[in-house]
Amino acid sequence: MTVLAFDLGAGSGRAIIADIRGDRLEMEEIHRFPNDPVQAGGHFHWDILRLLHELKQGILQAKHKGYSRLGSMAIDSWAVDFGFLDRNGELLGNPYHYRDHQTDGMMERVFSIVPREEIFRRTGIQFMQINTLYHLAAMKERDATALREAETFLMIPDLLRYFLTGEKKCEFTNATTTQVFNPVAKTWDTDLLGRLGIPAHPFTPPVNPGTVIGPLSASVSRELGVSAFPVIAVGEHDTASAVVAVPAEQHDFAYLICGTWSLLGTEVQEPVLSPQALEWNFTNEGGVGGTFRLLKNIMGLWLLQECRHAWVKEGQSYSFADLVSLAEREPAFRALIDPDDPAFLNPEHMPNAIRSYCERTGQNVPDSPGGIVRCIIESLALKYRYVLERTEQLTGKAYSGLHMLGGGIQNKLLCRFTANAIGRPVWAGPVEASSIGNVLVQYMTLGELSGLEEARSLVRRSFPVQTYEPQESAIWDEAFGKFCRLLQPDSV
Repeated sequence: MTVLAFDLGAGSGRAIIADIRGDRLEMEEIHRFPNDPVQAGGHFHWDILRLLHELKQGILQAKHKGYSRLGSMAIDSWAVDFGFLDRNGELLGNPYHYRDHQTDGMMERVFSIVPREEIFRRTGIQFMQINTLYHLAAMKERDATALREAETFLMIPDLLRYFLTGEKKCEFTNATTTQVFNPVAKTWDTDLLGRLGIPAHPFTPPVNPGTVIGPLSASVSRELGVSAFPVIAVGEHDTASAVVAVPAEQHDFAYLICGTWSLLGTEVQEPVLSPQALEWNFTNEGGVGGTFRLLKNIMGLWLLQECRHAWVKEGQSYSFADLVSLAEREPAFRALIDPDDPAFLNPEHMPNAIRSYCERTGQNVPDSPGGIVRCIIESLALKYRYVLERTEQLTGKAYSGLHMLGGGIQNKLLCRFTANAIGRPVWAGPVEASSIGNVLVQYMTLGELSGLEEARSLVRRSFPVQTYEPQESAIWDEAFGKFCRLLQPDSV
């Protein structure tokens, strides 16, 4: 049975055709497309109708390859972003990009109404200004028309799925990322919404991953000349899908989903809402199969991507491979940064933001692209250790190594440095983790796989994993001490 998976990232999207053949999962990318945000009217938006167009192109590509009667299809994407429909089911404006500056200063204004501690107790979500809650509060503050006229709230995969099927359904894993969802009651927190003056009626009860939403609408089927195959809600937050694809043999494992963002954590059965989790700003997001993802968002390879973007604009056309090669030639630990410093969220010029941070913290200031990239990769690896050790303290469990998945594992220097930093093996693979997890949940829904254990066994048989063993432990331990003092100068 052939299925179609759409995996939408913050920079690009892809369509994947998948089959289980024998005891292996085989996948083929049939369509790839850019996902470029658009600056308009002083705001940063997603081009949602362009994404819909690209999804249709992916379905057409499947048809041209002979797959006009698919077993199913599904969509996963990044978290927190959303759109509103009016009473006629029409889209109320282009969805805002999570990095839009409308949330600047909004967290503090929300905390003046509902205390930070109470928000965490109600939602279990890490505090970041990109969260849905602060975009909703910003829209309320300026009396945005879209919020006033809203009848239905849908997140990005939900919205695209609605355009294809006509069904208005929210999916659980993505709903939990908004910071307006109660993970214990498993419902939208209407009291929290009400205290902030945000209407609660657009928020419909979410469906679980593995729910068949409905077939392609008759109009879309006619337009594309394909059968009305079922559309399934998978783990529609791409991290939820990626965690399904962790090729772990044991029940207790730590993972790092590595891309534009880095997401490091573990799979738990219940949300961890302790004061320590609040103090350390961890998050509890819904997972597949009744699980939760206790994790922390780390800024990730956005730092490197934005540096490259700045250098290309200045006429220095480095490839990512070029930048990694330059970094390898630089001296170790000349300067370190906290990747999650607010200065790096969306600066005008990332290299200058990194130099300014180093100057502000009394360190050597990197003066070359190679030096800046070395600083980024070393700092990410050390932040991974910092978060991994805190994850162990929150769960009371020790992890023998770290599973790294996602596109970032193609940066072998980052994988090697991560193993060195954590002092344990790193198991890198698979790369297309979100797409694989998307496909696996479709097969679980269709009865081809019995659950997560069988799905992960299939991943182990189907995709290579590269092991990185730790080296230079004493040097990295010393660097970690320096890094901790940078993060906690008054307490370390």
